[in-house]
Amino acid sequence: MKVLIIGSGGREHALAWKISRSPLVDKIFCAPGNAGIEKHAECVNIGSGDIKGLRRFARDNGIDMTVVGPEAPLCAGIVDSFEAWDLKIFGPAQTAARLEGSKVFAKQLMERHTIPTATFRTFDSADRAKAYIDMVGAPIVVKADGLAAGKAAIVCRSEEEARSAVNRIMIEEEFGDAGKQIVIEECLKGEEVSVLALTDGHGIALLPPCQDHKPVYDGDEGPNTGGMGAYSPAPVLTYNMAGIAEREVIIQTIHAMNREDRPYRGVLYAGLMIQEENAYVLEYNCRFGDPEMQPLAMRLKSDIVPILMASIEGNLADMEIEWHEGAALCVIMASEGYPAGYEKGEPVSGLEDVEKMDDVMVFHSGTRSEGGRCLTDGGRVLGVTARGADIKSARKLAYEAVGKIHFQGAHYRTDIGWKALGREKSGF
Repeated sequence: MKVLIIGSGGREHALAWKISRSPLVDKIFCAPGNAGIEKHAECVNIGSGDIKGLRRFARDNGIDMTVVGPEAPLCAGIVDSFEAWDLKIFGPAQTAARLEGSKVFAKQLMERHTIPTATFRTFDSADRAKAYIDMVGAPIVVKADGLAAGKAAIVCRSEEEARSAVNRIMIEEEFGDAGKQIVIEECLKGEEVSVLALTDGHGIALLPPCQDHKPVYDGDEGPNTGGMGAYSPAPVLTYNMAGIAEREVIIQTIHAMNREDRPYRGVLYAGLMIQEENAYVLEYNCRFGDPEMQPLAMRLKSDIVPILMASIEGNLADMEIEWHEGAALCVIMASEGYPAGYEKGEPVSGLEDVEKMDDVMVFHSGTRSEGGRCLTDGGRVLGVTARGADIKSARKLAYEAVGKIHFQGAHYRTDIGWKALGREKSGF
């Protein structure tokens, strides 16, 4: 079996690593890949946005299954394009991927189908948005409608910050066309958790809960990033709350999409805010999370390939998915300055030492190979991931590995998993 993975980040490295362990797979390609992925796959120089080029490559190379990592090609219709040529591909069609591609659409869908979420208003005028902020006050959240790599959901503690966020998104166009419309919603208080499920459009397989750490600095301070670390399971999601999330959010969302003639297959990722015995949707994603995929890959005991294929072919209900007990935790090592400007091309050392460690994987996010060396090539550079008997032991091992890796200006949070330490144990 030949598999093509699309993307170049830590999520795609985790997928490549896990897929490479399947006895069903003879050959893996990744477009475009990175310095870590090339150890498991043949990297091909086709960008993740070149849908026609990717489709042609899949056809010409006899690819049996394509797995799409990032959201942009999904929202651009890559699944529809591949399926038009009878090529099997994992992920939602363009009409379904709109759940992530448009926050306005997602919020209005939740409103129509009574899926729990924060109260909100949508705007295509900066002046009207600011007038609304003056009326309702702060704290409040301002979000760009379109894709912005997880960086355009701005929590504003004052009206001044909220008006500034509107200017950044709509006037200064910091996030490009993603900011032509915005959502302004109430600022929910509680604790966030990532709930991911696989679906074939009808049946679902709920994955163990994860918790991401979006702000760049310790203590959840600073601007949002694509994610500075994650762990699984997340004890904040008890068995009771998991049942509520499954029934009221995941299943309801899939039903809602079917009723609106937007059948959903692939990964449905709901970012939830937990408030006592209630779960509210903050956002949807239409793909595996990054960095959530890294600890999930470490914990997944089953062969991932039949699971992905079952989602494509509509027989997910027949699958039994096994997980390693314990926990896994990922620490992102980022370039100095991220999520703003940063330098590339810094040599990375210490990877060979970490490779000798048991129960540790370094998933590359922003790296490239040059002259036999591994160089930084992005904001998030590495996802150092460890598995242990519990979150405390996985965390200790992950940070031990982080200490062995060096590159100029390396930045990482030192508190990944801190919210879980007082809550263990979780049964997921």
